[in-house]
Amino acid sequence: MSCQKSAPKPQPGSFRWVPSLIASVIAVVHLSLALNGCATFHRPAIDSSAPRPKIGLVLGGGAARGFAHVGVIRALEQEKIPIDLIVGTSVGSLIGALYADKPSSFDLELIAFKLEKEDLFDFSVFNSATGPVIGDRLEQFVKEKLARDKIEDLRIPFAAVATNLNTGEQVVLNRGSIAKAVRASSSIPGIFTPVQYLNMNLVDGGVVDNVPVDVARAMGADLVIAVNIGNDLVNYNITNIIDITLQAVNIMEKEISTFKMRSADVVIEPIVGFVKSMDFSKKESLMRTGIKAGQDAAPEIHKKIAEWQALHSTSVKSTP
Repeated sequence: MSCQKSAPKPQPGSFRWVPSLIASVIAVVHLSLALNGCATFHRPAIDSSAPRPKIGLVLGGGAARGFAHVGVIRALEQEKIPIDLIVGTSVGSLIGALYADKPSSFDLELIAFKLEKEDLFDFSVFNSATGPVIGDRLEQFVKEKLARDKIEDLRIPFAAVATNLNTGEQVVLNRGSIAKAVRASSSIPGIFTPVQYLNMNLVDGGVVDNVPVDVARAMGADLVIAVNIGNDLVNYNITNIIDITLQAVNIMEKEISTFKMRSADVVIEPIVGFVKSMDFSKKESLMRTGIKAGQDAAPEIHKKIAEWQALHSTSVKSTP
């Protein structure tokens, strides 16, 4: 009599995730090959013995266009540009929180490739008076993807920017629940139901500042890299109330950001105008354009780092 036991038969649907995971890995590898095959440039000499500037990365809002942020981060990582703190608004807060929790562009890309609209948007006719999207699903998604619950425990210092709907004040969420902060920062008015948090009625941070460079400065950044994905507004395919609301918000955010981004040391603006705000079907294209924008900005970033080091090295040497 044989003592071997037959292997249990897999249950229907047990491995439905496998094709999706394989496809995601293949897509990430394609992005890696595209990046590794890029042209190199001559970096300015950086003095390793000099103090290094604290670099802040600011990720702006732009709904589905936020996949471009993933590509920018990949390029910065590949170019050995350190990220010492992250500030995010709306989708920038989502991408920023994911990376601050686990600083790996490869893992970030895997999450991004599997992300679908249904993972973030829970539409309900019962909430149409305050916003058709409740926001519970977005909050739960963040909780499931992160290893930490509190902002202060993240591996990279992080802040999400929201807006107090009642007073119009900017609200910087740099402590407490990561998931709640991302939800508040991403609650686009007219789309998401406002979030009741910390005794405030909170909505999307882009209402007051879509690319909050000043917050990164306040957190101690010496050099600020700002990533703006709200720079291309042209849209001739506006067909419903969601499109109308998003386009109106985008126009408002662009006018504010154009002025406030001037204080950034480097501004990265991926070409994202070919994608509508709610279009999740062009992830890889957006990541590629993010990679290219990050690559194009890398020489200027290295130059700024070298200039900062030269200045502070001189200051240190001249001190008696």
